[in-house]
Amino acid sequence: MGLRMDDINTPTVPSGPTSTSNGIYKAPQGKVQLLDLISEKERVESELRALSSVLDSHGVNMNTGLTTFDGFPRNDLDIAQIRTTRARIIHLRNDYKGLMSQIETGLHAHHASAAQVTPTSASASLSQVSELSRNTSTAVPEHIRVPFAKVNSVVTGSPADEAGLKAGDEIRQFGDINWMNHEKLARVAEKVQRNQGRTIVVKVVRHSPADDTREELQLQLVPRSDWGGRGLLGCHLLSV
Repeated sequence: MGLRMDDINTPTVPSGPTSTSNGIYKAPQGKVQLLDLISEKERVESELRALSSVLDSHGVNMNTGLTTFDGFPRNDLDIAQIRTTRARIIHLRNDYKGLMSQIETGLHAHHASAAQVTPTSASASLSQVSELSRNTSTAVPEHIRVPFAKVNSVVTGSPADEAGLKAGDEIRQFGDINWMNHEKLARVAEKVQRNQGRTIVVKVVRHSPADDTREELQLQLVPRSDWGGRGLLGCHLLSV
């Protein structure tokens, strides 16, 4: 089913530097230019897209269960390939976080050094860096944002219900919180507490088992305590 194991990396570009055993991206030896880091960032994004397509070809994602209700491996899936693909995606996510941190640091350093040269050179350099900054956002690109939480239940009439959240929805973005920084949902709880009565933009993925489709939604959630139930949201989230 889907691609064979030996074809798992067929859609990707050749592998480049990857993370070390502690999950920190290790840059190439010698002087590393911003363009080198950006090139590696694009390579990682390309491979992540390709690996995501491998999972899609099997009809699964990073969270789909691979065993039956009684604990046996599902015989309708290529378990080995899915596990290998998932492991590679996790590995690349760590690489990506390290890359984005280095790019951000490099941009700041570039700005600082440009301010120390002659006015004419500084103007040209800052112009180049500004263009580079626009093309290299430190935000996670839309196509590799992955769910970090799942809505387990929603209370009728609650703020979550009014916002349109449904049980089974997978949360990709909660305000400025995503899979890289949610800290086991601790930051979500903090965000809710600090934003009572204010709108939080929540991006979710909703699956439709009936026709096996995925829908991307952007919802407006307003935490409040006067809705008549427990908590500020009226829903239960699980980390994935």
